[in-house]
Amino acid sequence: MSKMQPRSAGRPDGGGARGAGGRGSARPAGGRGERRGQKAAANGRGRASRGQGQRGPASRDDARKGGQRPQGQRPATDLIEGRRACAEALEGGLPLKRALVAMGGEQDQTLAGLVRRLEAAGVPVERVPKGRLDAISSHGAHQGIVVQTRPFAYAELSDVIVNAGDGHALVVLLDHVTDEGNFGAIVRSAEVVGAAGVVIAKARAAGVGVGAYKTSAGAVLHVPIAQVPNLATAIDELKRAGFWVAGSTEHATQDVWSAPLEGRLCLVMGSEGSGISQLVRRKCDFECRLPQRGRVESLNVAQAATVMCYEWLRRESAAAADAPAGAATPAGER
Repeated sequence: MSKMQPRSAGRPDGGGARGAGGRGSARPAGGRGERRGQKAAANGRGRASRGQGQRGPASRDDARKGGQRPQGQRPATDLIEGRRACAEALEGGLPLKRALVAMGGEQDQTLAGLVRRLEAAGVPVERVPKGRLDAISSHGAHQGIVVQTRPFAYAELSDVIVNAGDGHALVVLLDHVTDEGNFGAIVRSAEVVGAAGVVIAKARAAGVGVGAYKTSAGAVLHVPIAQVPNLATAIDELKRAGFWVAGSTEHATQDVWSAPLEGRLCLVMGSEGSGISQLVRRKCDFECRLPQRGRVESLNVAQAATVMCYEWLRRESAAAADAPAGAATPAGER
């Protein structure tokens, strides 16, 4: 097994990423067409994901005036509707901006109890006509209540680097993962293993929305998530901060067990359908894949990321156990 050296020592063993003459893209490790039915990936990266393009206040007001959503307009992704969903949002610690409750709902004890809990938590409650809720509802089953989440406070890439400190650390970089559920699950795995942060693209990628809060089990609140305009530039900055960059792709010649997946590492995971883009792949110092014996085509990107993150943690934990007393503690063990 190759040992990871500081960046100043030169490129790690195990083979580098393909150059311009390589394959156009690389799917996540072990991932031949991993999400075959997923529309967001199948239609290409040009289409915005569900976590992007939230409707602004102006379009929401237009919908309210007419009592129905304008044709072709998608529901806002910062709104949660229905009693159970709103209760779960409150219990899950989502930052809530306000709650809209249908007038006349005071007679419903279940709804009234939920409103009291929201008010006790400091969430402003507005009584509005039922038609207003109908206008902003995504499926017409709001049950008399809709809550709006606060905008998520993204970190800067520099915050992630500062959080990594000077020693061993893990940063997970997602190359246009579009499914909010996958994104949230990856953030959860990253947080559990002690990653210094997660880096995502500002455009054509899932962001922190209601779905990500749920699948991350609240982890989005505990690990820095940086949105960047250019992933390739972000990788260059991470390299200057001493990170080696590993690309997770089924096209790699070495598997995860033999790759130097340790030390100060930036792990790159590709999108559900297209994998790692050619530009980002050329920025990787080495690649690795998950070995496979079964007949199922692949793990999805969230599952693959979990395996990769835990392999990094396994090696860091082993290194910490073997290190002499007083040695520096890896970031993942702090």
